[in-house]
Amino acid sequence: MTQPAPASGPTAAPSTDPVSGPAAPGANPAPGAPGPTPGPAAVPLAACVHCGKPTEHPASTRGATLCPVCEWQEAQRTACSG
Repeated sequence: MTQPAPASGPTAAPSTDPVSGPAAPGANPAPGAPGPTPGPAAVPLAACVHCGKPTEHPASTRGATLCPVCEWQEAQRTACSG
């Protein structure tokens, strides 16, 4: 026995998340969708010292700045294995 396919289009009911409640149209962009573009007053971000990608830190941050991926990989390398 098969179940009917979920409705699509304007008649589909919005999904309800038990944690955050009903979803508003356009409230949750698709994963991997580009976020809002920073305005002209945005603070420039520092480049990762390993890969050169932008980090989450402002360019004025002192020391070795790492992007989230390189930061996680560095933590894995230096973690105690025992």
